[in-house]
Amino acid sequence: MNTKTYNVLFLCTGNSARSIIGEAVLNRIGNGRFKGFSAGSKPKGEVHPFTMELLENQNFDVSAFRSKSWDAFSGPDAPVMDFVFTVCDNAANEVCPVWPGQPMSAHWGVPDPAAAEGSEIEQRLAFADTLRMLEQRLSIFISLPLSSLDRLSLQRELDEIGQEK
Repeated sequence: MNTKTYNVLFLCTGNSARSIIGEAVLNRIGNGRFKGFSAGSKPKGEVHPFTMELLENQNFDVSAFRSKSWDAFSGPDAPVMDFVFTVCDNAANEVCPVWPGQPMSAHWGVPDPAAAEGSEIEQRLAFADTLRMLEQRLSIFISLPLSSLDRLSLQRELDEIGQEK
């Protein structure tokens, strides 16, 4: 039985909504097999208030969430990542740091709820939709037989999950 814990980094530009939600969801549903982290290329410096409120309302522990740079995960003391997922189109097109250990990477673009327009209710619904999308993708991801897939097959699976809506 495989007892390895896989480290997963979610990247976005601001690290205030999507990547934080990805980290939260994976840490909840990963059952100790997965450890989620998040960062941004140009962090906002704070987690979006609607992100925090949504996660608190879903009984996530939000006490450790903060907006941080991806540089925090590229140094020698950083945890080695097994997977790196970009969850916004801007971060997917940026030149990322070189990650130690050559993690698998995929782009799982999700619309930015922080950019949602309309009434407050419509904006909050955008955050809830982001949570739903990431829960769905991560549920598929954690069910993959990671230890029995070769690297190419696994990359195809990760890319396909990113296409799910």
